[in-house]
Formats: sequence, structure tokens, C-alpha cells
Amino acid sequence: LLVSSNYSMIHILQEIQSIKYNEEDFEGLPFDFHGGFVGYLGYGLKVECDASSNKAKSSTPDACFFFADNLVAIDHNSGDVYILSLYDEYSLSNGNGMHHNTTHTSWLLETEKRLLRMAAMSPGLPINGKSLIGSSNVNKQSFVVEKSKDQYIKDVRSCLDYIRDGESYELCLTTRMRRGIEYINALQLYLQLRKQNPAPYAAWLNFSSENLSICCSSPERFLRLDQNAVLEAKPIKGTIARGRTPEEDECLRLQLKYSEKDQAENLMIVDLLRNDLGKVCEPGSVHVPRLMDVESYKSVHTMVSTIRGTKKPDLSPVDCIKAAFPGGSMTGAPKVRSMEILDALESSPRGIYSGSIGFFSYNRTFDLNIVIRTVVLHDGEASVGAGGAIVALSDPEAEYAEMMLKARTPTRVVEECSQQAAAHSSPDRSDSVRTTIS
Repeated sequence: LLVSSNYSMIHILQEIQSIKYNEEDFEGLPFDFHGGFVGYLGYGLKVECDASSNKAKSSTPDACFFFADNLVAIDHNSGDVYILSLYDEYSLSNGNGMHHNTTHTSWLLETEKRLLRMAAMSPGLPINGKSLIGSSNVNKQSFVVEKSKDQYIKDVRSCLDYIRDGESYELCLTTRMRRGIEYINALQLYLQLRKQNPAPYAAWLNFSSENLSICCSSPERFLRLDQNAVLEAKPIKGTIARGRTPEEDECLRLQLKYSEKDQAENLMIVDLLRNDLGKVCEPGSVHVPRLMDVESYKSVHTMVSTIRGTKKPDLSPVDCIKAAFPGGSMTGAPKVRSMEILDALESSPRGIYSGSIGFFSYNRTFDLNIVIRTVVLHDGEASVGAGGAIVALSDPEAEYAEMMLKARTPTRVVEECSQQAAAHSSPDRSDSVRTTIS
């Protein structure tokens, strides 16, 4: 089942909360997702979360979700594999109360056989070259930044004016880069992106009915609710490139760690998220176990904080999302006024970028990332969003350089995969059609 909506997606997610299930069936599973919705919430859904209106409408749906009732979960650390299948016991019950769940049992057994066959095969098998996304009438081209360097720097200065006037403390200014795509293998692109930019909240989503594929290598968690009713946010604010030598790398890491400008960015978003979580958490439970830690990834160092709290028992998971979406690290502070300013400055809707990818489970848990370091493939076009937080200490030239740094790996991977697809494609494309991985 695919749910795609441009209206009241939050209400659709509320439906899953009314479903009853037997907790004993899931006892012992070492992960929170027990089946439910998997997909994304676009940045434009801020209008459903008591935020400002949208100046323009995105070409992609505000949200898309699969309903996952059959799933395979793989623990990449231990190598354990879990196969789950959900079914409605009442609809499968006959007059004697016997459950005819033959279809689900067959799926479990067949999936186990397929996984065992795959495990016996050599790793690294090539991806099916026919699994492509693109458009045959789009010429090959390079990425074009939506705003010129001069315009982006001008917008940074406008943000600084708003900050000096007391309209905001911090503004997360963003822009997008676009290029036409021709026969890109979407799954291969994601695997290459994950290889070049490994990240803990990476995701690949393909919605063939929307001709939409999302290749995400996000290092940032927006919000998680676990089975113990603990809410956790892990905002990133502060990014610097890795060094070419161990000595240079350590110097850059320390430069980020002690940067007053990056500390100011991070602390303001921590305060914002403490306030967001305070709306839905037990009084006194919101705390910051990690403040301004530096985490290192393949291409960048980042400054990360962790905020936790215990959800009030009378509030739902959707209440938690509405209190905090979109993630404060992608808006600024104060949130509502900052979003209004950004809507006026940014030339196009953010769409999926700056939103969240993740799951909403039957057991009233969820885990959502922040959509950054991501390639969106839609209707013959690849787009990459990037930006940075503007504070009073920001230097416009440095902000432009940081924005380009964040976009460097995703755009490079698209270029590489486009060249590979072109090299392996047939000269005669007259019988080619647009296809997507299903």
C-alpha cells in the first residue's frame, strides 16, 4: 500500500495509532519498528504543525509512505536477520476461530529461502542495469546552483540584517542545485552515495508511481520515540571538511570544537529543541546528555548535541511530531518567524529536503532523520539541497563555501553515476522507456 498526500498527512499517520496488536507477538525483538508506515514528510508539512504558510508548492508530494506489513530487518553488526509479517487475525478467521494465515506463512518461508540463497551467492553482484530512473529527452548537463554566488552572499547579508534588527537569532538559509538526468540507476546511486558518505540515518526510498526516488545519506536524527517513551533529538550545527593528513584533520576538528560561531549555532538550536520537547515531555525530564560533541564522518566533522525527554502519557506520537516539525536545525530560532523570513528569501520550495525520512510503527514508536546530504530524483531531474545556519558572527563568503561543501559529495556521485550509465547504455534508445525500481 502506498500513501501519497498533499493534504493532512498528519491525520493519515494518526490512523495507525488506533490499530490494536498483540505485544507478545513482538516480544524480544531488538528494534522498535514492528511494521507500519515507512516514508518521508516534506518540509512543506510545516503548515500542519502550526508553522507559517508555504510561499510556493513543491513539485513532489508533501509526503509519501509505504505501509510495510511484510518486512526484512538486518542487523549489520551481528549479522542477524529478522522476517516479519503482519495480518488481521479477524479477517482471516473462519467460523470455528481457526486462522487461515497461509499467505503470510508462505511469504515468511519463501523469503527465508530467498535470503539463504542470496547469502550463498558471491557478494557484490551487479545491480540490474534495467532498473533505471530518468527521461530519454533530457540532455546530459552539469548541476546548476539555483542562486549565483553573489545572490547567495546577498541573501546571507539579508539574514544578518534580520538578526541585527532582532527578527531572529539564527536563520538556516538554503538553496538547491539541479541537473537533468538520463538513465541513472537510482539504487546504484544510493549505494555509491552511502559508500562515499557513510551515515547513521541513511535511507533509500523509491515511489515508482510518483517517478520519485530519494537517495539519502543523512548523519542527523530529527526525532525518535522508543518503546520506553523516551524522545531523542540529535541536531547538527557546525560542519568543517576533513583534513588531508592526520595532523591537519585533528587541527580542523579542534577548530570546529572551539569555534565560537559554531558553538553559538548549536546552542541556539539546542535551546529551541529543549523548548519543542518540553511541550510534550514530562516536566523536568528534558535534559542534554551530550552538548556540542564533534562527530567525524568520511568527508566532514560535525558538531552534534543530544536532547532527551520522557513523553507525557496522554500525548500521542503524532503530537510529538507536530510539536517539533520541521527540525529546528533546518529553520533557525525563533522557529516560526525564522521560517517566514526564509520563505521570503528562498527562491523555491524545499520539498523533500529539510523534511524527515523514517518510520511510524504499530507499537507507537517512530524514528525520523533530517533530510540532508540527499539526492532527489524526480521527473527527469536530480536535485540536491544545501545550506547553513546564519548567526551574527557569520561571514558571508564562509557561509557560501560551507553550503558548497555540504553539496559536494551528493552532486559528485550523481555526475559519476550519470557517466557510468551513459557509458553502458545502448546507442539505440528508440525503444527505451522510463522505468523505476519496484
